[in-house]
Amino acid sequence: MARKRRDTALPAPFLKRLSLIPEHMTDRTTYPMNLPWLDPDRFDLEFATPVTIIVGENGSGKSTLIEAIAALAGYDEAGGGKGYRPVDHDGALDRSGAGLADALRAGWLPKVTDGWFFRAESFFSVARYLDKVAVETGGAAPDFLSWSHGEGFIRFFEDRMDRQGIYLLDEPESALSPTRQIELLRLFARLQESALSQVIVATHSPILMAVPGATVLQITHRGLSPIGYRDTTHFELYRAFVSDPEGFIADALSGDRP
Repeated sequence: MARKRRDTALPAPFLKRLSLIPEHMTDRTTYPMNLPWLDPDRFDLEFATPVTIIVGENGSGKSTLIEAIAALAGYDEAGGGKGYRPVDHDGALDRSGAGLADALRAGWLPKVTDGWFFRAESFFSVARYLDKVAVETGGAAPDFLSWSHGEGFIRFFEDRMDRQGIYLLDEPESALSPTRQIELLRLFARLQESALSQVIVATHSPILMAVPGATVLQITHRGLSPIGYRDTTHFELYRAFVSDPEGFIADALSGDRP
């Protein structure tokens, strides 16, 4: 594991606030500016704890927000750290939420932009890129891909997040078993307690939402607001299933549950 590195004695969070620059919101009829929570009169997002969890339904814009923060920190939209460009975007047809960064004003204290932007869907490309760069510069390849997908993820997180920085993760649970999610929960909890780094995570996982002391923000068409993880729809659904699996499945198949 890499040695802990601390470039500032100030504790996380380093990114303190996000606000909108209305004059940069040129076309509010197209993505990402048409997201309903991007209201210049109401949007004002503060980060008060080292770990912030962002929850919401698919399509609510939580990944878009993570992409925008990543762009503000200087990370590529496909994931990675500053200076990494593991994926060729020249022929891409999709529209990235990184365009939202142009309409955001970030307040840092201090501006710590070392770190990483993790996207599960691009992990293979990023891991191959890291191996290639390491070999070309005479080092040993980290070789995260020789492990199972979940083990490779955890090894990657432990290697990268042992260094001071800001870490952005978009649905990291997508390739993690519940046991591996608990390992990631432990890592987040250590960072929340040490305040060595800032972590902002978009997730559907009730396990990852439960980081002690972390801020959980729910994103809806009305905006972002604090919520207890036990009050999220995700947690309530899991609790209902565990309490009465047969009844839950019967309701779900009959259409009585979302």
